[in-house]
Amino acid sequence: MDKLFGTDGIRGQANQFPMTAEMALRLGAAAGRFFRRDHSDGHRVVIGKDTRMSGYMLENALTAGLTSTGMNVLLLGPVPTPAVGYLTRSMRADLGVMISASHNPHTDNGIKFFGPDGFKLSDEAEAGIEAIVAGEIQPAQPQNIGRARRIEDGRGRYQEFVKTSFPSGLRLDGLKVVVDCAHGAAYRTAPEVLWELGAEVIPVGVAPDGRNINAGCGSTHPETAAAAVLAHGADIGIALDGDADRIILVDETGKVADGDQIMALLAVRWATEGRLRGNTLVATVMSNLGLETFLTGQGLRLQRTAVGDRHVVTAMRAGGFNLGGEQSGHIVMTDHATTGDGLLAALQFLSEMVRSGEKASRLVRQFQPVPQRLRNVRLPAGADPLKSDLVQRLIAGKESSLMGRGRLLIRKSGTEPLIRVMAECTDEHLLAQTVDEIAEALQGAA
Repeated sequence: MDKLFGTDGIRGQANQFPMTAEMALRLGAAAGRFFRRDHSDGHRVVIGKDTRMSGYMLENALTAGLTSTGMNVLLLGPVPTPAVGYLTRSMRADLGVMISASHNPHTDNGIKFFGPDGFKLSDEAEAGIEAIVAGEIQPAQPQNIGRARRIEDGRGRYQEFVKTSFPSGLRLDGLKVVVDCAHGAAYRTAPEVLWELGAEVIPVGVAPDGRNINAGCGSTHPETAAAAVLAHGADIGIALDGDADRIILVDETGKVADGDQIMALLAVRWATEGRLRGNTLVATVMSNLGLETFLTGQGLRLQRTAVGDRHVVTAMRAGGFNLGGEQSGHIVMTDHATTGDGLLAALQFLSEMVRSGEKASRLVRQFQPVPQRLRNVRLPAGADPLKSDLVQRLIAGKESSLMGRGRLLIRKSGTEPLIRVMAECTDEHLLAQTVDEIAEALQGAA
């Protein structure tokens, strides 16, 4: 059997392996057996989902598999991914499941697992579940089959929790905020939280129909939020992705700021307040060199990891650090949450706007980025152009030409059939030439 788990759970096109109802049922049964190895009663799992049409199919299949091995299932309905992490721990569940393909198009879907501590599963736990999927799965005896029921207040519980991260003495009165929910999991949660804290809210992307998630909106298309900010004269725009675990900001002039700028602001603020553990920010190899230079100038350290917020969280827990994230907008604050949380990060930024009285345009320009270029090369099934000698020689030559002026990073996506070609260089002509030539060579060898 092909490997199921990638960099962020299991993901693929709906109704094709591994995102089929049959595999979801088997995966649910395997996860239930893995977390119910002592055969005792009282085991429970919470399941959340985003707004994709295929979520209904996968939710029912997972529920059938889990209850067949004696797990009691609590169905949350559409909630952000971080809500599942929080509620798994809050509701004393053995397992949390989020059905979402995050920023991918509606035709994709995915399954993410959380352990009883609210953190995403370790590689070892994922391997254990895969091993059970590949073998014989022992069902529960008839008298031990689990129950399933819907939890009506799961979203409300999460909203109240998120608001506790906002300083109790502050309000958002007087701020006009655009929030683009990507027609995704936070389409009710984010506007309600912001309104309850006092903001004037202009909601965008809050009419999900099962097929419009991330379509021309959200964090992958921040131009939609930017247009709304300018049209309404808003103070700030917040763009979330389909499962609301990442954020991109738009200032009052319509300019876009990524996760690196948000992390820079929070790192300096937290360090000033003496609460940035180890004076260290954890980020991935994709974060801009400008961020690293900025932090060094502030007497702080950047620790890099492989791409994926799970790798960031692993490094944070190992080093005892409490702030990390990705350029793409995953911001992880383990003082508050167990995974990236776009709404929570937005509240941290908004609290700094209120506290400082500064405009968003000033706060989101913490450092000058080194020019960066990224191209995604989509691959046909089974293709691996990185094995080509011609491609490898070209990459080696380009790395030499960038020496001392920038860097080159080429990696396979863990969530889509892509190779990502990213380079940074102070010479923008060399930067464009490097990325384009490598991308074209990869396409030619695919």
